[in-house]
Amino acid sequence: MVVKLLLNPFKTARAVSLLREASRRGVDVDDLPSHVVVDKLFGRVDYAQWGLAAPEDVTTDVPVGGPELTRARAAAAEGRWEPAAELLASTWQDWDLRAEVVDELATLAAHDDTWLQRWSQAQPDSRDLAVVHAHALVHVAWQARGTAGADQTSRQQFQDFHRLLLQAQAAARATAAAVPEDPTPWVTLVMLARGLSYDHEQFGQVWDELVARAPLHRMGHGQALQYWCKKWHGSHELMCDFATRAAAASPSLAALPLRAAYEMMRDKPDAFRSPMTREALDTLLPWLASVGADTLWLRNDRGWAIYTLAEHKRHAEAVDQFRVLGARADGAPWSLFPKPLELFLQLRLESCKAAGKP
Repeated sequence: MVVKLLLNPFKTARAVSLLREASRRGVDVDDLPSHVVVDKLFGRVDYAQWGLAAPEDVTTDVPVGGPELTRARAAAAEGRWEPAAELLASTWQDWDLRAEVVDELATLAAHDDTWLQRWSQAQPDSRDLAVVHAHALVHVAWQARGTAGADQTSRQQFQDFHRLLLQAQAAARATAAAVPEDPTPWVTLVMLARGLSYDHEQFGQVWDELVARAPLHRMGHGQALQYWCKKWHGSHELMCDFATRAAAASPSLAALPLRAAYEMMRDKPDAFRSPMTREALDTLLPWLASVGADTLWLRNDRGWAIYTLAEHKRHAEAVDQFRVLGARADGAPWSLFPKPLELFLQLRLESCKAAGKP
């Protein structure tokens, strides 16, 4: 980064300033706090005047879920299952919350399942246990595969990936049969459909089961968007059709076309400036005005709104959304980039400057 700046005569002074700051602190440039990097490279505004959190207070380390989930995670890390069981029992019929809690606990179990095994010994017939177990197997499968491209993934990794996904599929289908009202096992099946290469008919059958139980399921729609994108089993056209139909069904799903634009950026650099994203903003923004930013889902939606507003040069509206996010920079799209905090702070600063006066 610094080398490129030094080669640009208009930015050399800023790069030198950054190098001096790193030297003064006795660290490498890459180890400087994100707010310092952004201040040195892009300047600063009076954030208090804009009603925004100070850059040094902004963080990506925001606890997902409420205090109950925090306690359940802490207990699970100590091998105790009871708080997780109590929390999951309380999520019944709040399907979006249930999916969020299951995904968080399944992620924990994929790294250390001691607490899950103890729960199984104490309550082997628990329906909540079965839901978490099936979902955890999907996370374990992706861990086995790794995040590298196909050409850098071994045959053994692919074999383990496929074997574990088949186990997850069997577990999820058994759970779905045992707890027919719960859409969560169907979310798990939607999630693993990519790795098991479901054809469109197979996927449609699973999708129909999910939306029959929860027509506006947020995590389910997010996972389905990934299935329909070009890099998996769809195309730009199929993905956009799915996203726009979902957005038309409910404002709570209106961020999906913005997420679809992100998936198209490599092929279509102007994807965020399309009529599709403009129409999605017209639906999403009034809805966001009626909700807060207390959940990761809402912070994701606001993040996508900000990114798209900036692309449409609607900077003052982007600042309004940053104001609601406050010091919380844990959501998308920032989380999809190598240095999420720097991107958040840079776009916030640029939005303020472009917006003019507070």
